[in-house]
Formats: sequence, C-alpha cells, structure tokens
Amino acid sequence: MFALNRLALALTATLVVCGAHAAAGAKTTIVRASAAQDTGNPVIKVLALNDFHGALESPGTYKANGDAAAVPAGGVDELAGYIAAARAANPNTIVVSAGDLIGASPLVSALFHDEPTIETMNRAGLDFNAVGNHEFDDGKAELKRMAQGGCHPTDTVNSCRGADVGTPVPFEGAQFKFLAANVVNAKTGDTMFKPYGIKAFKAGGKKVKVAFIGLTLKETPQIVTPSGVKGLKFNDEAATVNQLVPELRAQGVEAIVVLIHQGGVQTGSTVDINACAGNLDGSPIKTIVSQLDDAVDLVISGHTHAAYNCQLPVASGRLIPVTSANTQGRVLTDIDITLDRNSGQVAAITAQNKVVDRSNAAIVPNAQIAGIVSAYKALAAPVANQVIGAITTDVPNTKDAACNMPAGDLIADSQWAATSASNLGGAQFALMNPGGVRNPGFLYAGSAAGEGDGNITYGEAFTVQPFGNSLVTLTLTTQQVRDTLEQQFPGCLGQTSTYAKVLLPSNGIRYEWDNTQACGAKVRNLTLTSGAGVQTLVDGSGQVVDAGKTWRVTVNNFLADGGDGFSVLKGGSNRLGGAQDIDALSAYLAAYKAPAPAYNPAAANLGKPRIVRLDAGTSCP
Repeated sequence: MFALNRLALALTATLVVCGAHAAAGAKTTIVRASAAQDTGNPVIKVLALNDFHGALESPGTYKANGDAAAVPAGGVDELAGYIAAARAANPNTIVVSAGDLIGASPLVSALFHDEPTIETMNRAGLDFNAVGNHEFDDGKAELKRMAQGGCHPTDTVNSCRGADVGTPVPFEGAQFKFLAANVVNAKTGDTMFKPYGIKAFKAGGKKVKVAFIGLTLKETPQIVTPSGVKGLKFNDEAATVNQLVPELRAQGVEAIVVLIHQGGVQTGSTVDINACAGNLDGSPIKTIVSQLDDAVDLVISGHTHAAYNCQLPVASGRLIPVTSANTQGRVLTDIDITLDRNSGQVAAITAQNKVVDRSNAAIVPNAQIAGIVSAYKALAAPVANQVIGAITTDVPNTKDAACNMPAGDLIADSQWAATSASNLGGAQFALMNPGGVRNPGFLYAGSAAGEGDGNITYGEAFTVQPFGNSLVTLTLTTQQVRDTLEQQFPGCLGQTSTYAKVLLPSNGIRYEWDNTQACGAKVRNLTLTSGAGVQTLVDGSGQVVDAGKTWRVTVNNFLADGGDGFSVLKGGSNRLGGAQDIDALSAYLAAYKAPAPAYNPAAANLGKPRIVRLDAGTSCP
C-alpha cells in the first residue's frame, strides 16, 4: 500500500544482526535475510512521530512520493486509530515522539494552552516525548505544568475546560513521559526531565529491556525566548548519549533507541518519504549520529519537518536506521525491532514511513478523541471564525532568492503600524524573523468556516502567527542596525545558526546583500524612506553612515532577547513593550476589511522588493 524506494526495500529485506561485543567494543554487522523468521525472537513495534505542533485536525492532503496520490492526512483521531490497530496486531507496541509535540499550534489547541493536545495524546497512547524547542515556547514552568497537570496560573477562562469537553478537571497533565537527557539545571546539573525511559518485554522466559533516550537540540537557547530557559543548560547531544550507555548497560539494557529533536533534509526536488536523497549530507543529525557510541541501535529524529528513512554510520562505522516523519501528524514511522531472545540485543530493524491516511477504510478513528477535538473546536469557534480582514490573492510564506516573503512583509508592516505612534514606541521601522511566520501564510480561498474567498479569519491569522510574542520597540544605533543585519548570515558576528535567517523589514526599509562578501561586508545600500525623505544607513560599499545615529526599531520579544542568534538586539536601549503580535496583525488587517479595499501584496505603495540579492544565488540559503 505504501510505495518504497530501493533503499527502503533494502532496509526491509536486510537484517542487521548485532553479535556480542568484540574486545575492541565494536559490534559485528552481518546480513542475514532469514533472521527475522526466527519466531522465538520477540518483535517490538515502535510507532514514531515528530513535530506534531498541536495539529489536532487534519492539516490537509499529503503525498508519500511523486507518483502517489494525495490523500487526506493526519488528525489526532486518525493517528489514534493507527496506533490502536498496531497494538491489536502486536501488544509490544511503543509510541514515541521526537519533540515539538506542542507549541506553534493551531488555535484549537493553542487557545487552551495546548491542554487539548496533551489530553488527546494521553488517549491515543503516546509513551514518550523527547522535549523539543517549541515545548519551551511558554517557558520551563509552563512546560512542567504540561507534564504535571493543574490549571494555568493566570488564564482562568481557557484553561481546565475539561467539564466542557469530557476530560478531567483540573487539567490532568501528561500520562506519557517527557524525556530530556541533555537539558539540565545550570547550577545543580540535574536533568529537567528524566533522561530516558525503559520498557521491558518477555522473551524466552526472560525480560528484555529497551531504552529510549530523549534529547533536545542543543541550540534551543538561540531559538526560543531566552527568559523561558533561563537557568537551564543544553548539553551536547552525542556526548550525552554516550555518557548514558554504561549506566544503561549496568541496568541490563542491550537495545538503545535515541529520540532526538534535531534532523536533516533530503536533497533534490523529488519527495519520497522513504528515501534518503543526498544521504542527509551536511545536516546536523548526520554529524550527531556519526559521534554516537556503537551501542545505539536506532535514531528517531525531528525538528526539520522532513520525512526520510536513512541508514547512517555511528562512530564505529556501523550503519543504523535514522528516521523522521514529516510534521503535524501526517506521517508515522512504523518500525519493527527484532530482539535476540538470548542476548537481548537487536537482531534486526525494519522501518517504513507511512502516511496517516484518513481514507484508509481499515483504520477506525478514535471516536472519543474526535469528540474531545470537536468540543474544543466549538469552544474556540466564536474567536476563530471572526473575519478580521481581506486579501486580493494568496500572501504565502514562501521565499524568493533574496529571502523576501509576502506573509512576512505583511506581519512586519503590522508590527510597525502598532508601534509607530510616539506614545506607543515611535518606531521608524520593524524587523520580523522568518521562522515566526508559519505555513501556509494567508490564503485567498475560503475555509471550512464559510467566511468566503478572500476573507481572513482570526483562526487563519493565528495559524500564521501562533506564538503570542509581544512587541518591543528599542533604540539602536546605525552600527547596531547594520550588525543585526550582518547576523542574518551563518558565523557572522557570533551567529551560531548554520543557515541564513534573513529578517523581513517593514515598508520603507530597503537593503541589498551579497553572500560572496566576507562577514561584516554583506549588507549594502541600506536605506529608510519616510516623511523625512530617503536616509542612508549603509552605503553601496558596505560602509556604515553616521554609525552613532539612533533609530527606533520594533521587533518581537523573542528577537529582542537575542532569539535566533541576534545577540546585537539585546544591546538595544530604551525598551518599550507593546501589544501581542497577533493583536497587532488583527488591527492591521482591520483596515482591509470590507467595505474597505482588500490587501493587495503587489500594491506599489508597499515598496517591494524590500530585499535585493546581489550575488548569483537562486534560492534563499
């Protein structure tokens, strides 16, 4: 039913058999196609997902590969149906998530502080979730509440709505385990959550133990609001795993699975969820796997919202499966781990990514979970279905070669508009981080809410801007503005990201960049056009003009606190807090609500393109 490429077929037919440790500590790897036929060896099924992001309802259709038909995919009720079917066929089934289970969620979950996602995942049968960066969106205290339960400390309206949806009151918290082996208290070294979970299975009259180690990407402090992770240290992922191996061995664990919120992306334009195009070369996950102890048998990854099914080498050179299952519950990775009944070690692993196909008649969606989602959706409807503005055509979050993004332009303009008045900050322009603009952008076609083509509902706007960040207007010198824009590029002025994060400017700002130039000289011809005319901040040779002159600039609090590696912004002075980003967006779109003309992203007065690329690059890096 699910198309496989040659690599995936090879993975299904090839059995990696791990014998006893040799004197050098390496495992012996052989191919033995008959090993899986040994009926005495127990088979453990692992179902894996990643980057669910509170997608309680289907996010739309999805294709397994270029030749497959697009099918309606996802939805937590359907996901639960797939899990139930797997458990009925094999009671030794474990369900795991490689992070970002919550955060950046649709309104139906986010309005209720992601309690609906935790409640439905409890009922779907999730066992372990490795903490991702988005679990920290509302800070470590709120994340602990997600795990432990209890009502939100300040929102008495939208928290603990169990009486309305059929779940316990107060909020029950996670019945699965959050895992975060490398997230520790900076003072004590204690882990925030348990580093691993162990499941024991019977095999030949003995118990065989399988360990699941959970890891958060170590760059989390650079991509979440710093105040939310203050006092926490994010250790190296591979070193953390390797340090745990002796501890697990001492407990009789032979099979080790790593759940890590870090990943890679296939190269090339052809999408196949069971391929490994480009072998994930240059990706963080390949580097991490290459440093892992030979004791690790399987890596389940995430973060990049990609689907792949790979075999990558650990430090010894032995190949192990490394998988990822796209995002928003569209895909499940179906993994069978065959354990040797005598040694407890892994005898074979097969893995296959499968689309969570809502049209699959063999799968029965979970009716209780569907009812919970429906009840939350009804509670959210009065807010979600309000029409707040209109557009003349799609305003997507796709980027051109210079990294212009129509949806990001609109959001930057809304933030500038909300803070330009002298009593609201006196902003002269705004800058928006591209990662804060979520799929799919603003679409012209009407939704199931029935608002009609061209109209934008609050729910749709919230999907694009779901973080609940507040606006901050601060004073920057011209030098700081230039340095901030230089920090858009990997390695520049302390930027730790491995890819470009080109900020989206509000109307009036225009600049050029050249990726062939050295760090500190990439940004050229930076100008601001306003009622005062055209003012040059950086000239055509990359030189700062009047370095000490000051400007009032609006960013969200995530950027203001140094998020995405923009540490220069932390040096801004005279900070003034403002509205939430979604409120600024709603107020801006209100000016384009009927009977007023709809927002036209190609209108000449919007000053596009705002970013111009000088080198020959053909895609946003």
